[in-house]
Amino acid sequence: VQLQAFGGGLVQAGGSPRLSCAASGGTFSSYATAWIRQAPGKEREFVAGFTRSGSNTYFSDSVKGRFTISRDNTRNMMLLQMNSLKPEDTAVYYCAARSGPLATMAAAYDYWGQGTEVTVSS
Repeated sequence: VQLQAFGGGLVQAGGSPRLSCAASGGTFSSYATAWIRQAPGKEREFVAGFTRSGSNTYFSDSVKGRFTISRDNTRNMMLLQMNSLKPEDTAVYYCAARSGPLATMAAAYDYWGQGTEVTVSS
């Protein structure tokens, strides 16, 4: 499956951008899918994700209550709605997929999009 993330850019603190992930060559219903980010100088960090069925979600503590995710298996699209952005949310955001169960370790993911950069100004 090929993934492409888009929708990033420069955002003011408190802003609410939305990131999109489009899949081709496969269907989301076959994969656990996630948003994973990498801040400058830091390791990749799990942000939020769906189980393969799409019926369950999981959020990291750092974004819980501020970010929401949605997934449309028929359109092979996954969205990340980011609210109340903080400067520490600045990162490159990747959508990723794996054939196994949802995982919170970035290294567990087999398929990655190219990433879209989000910069939050204070």
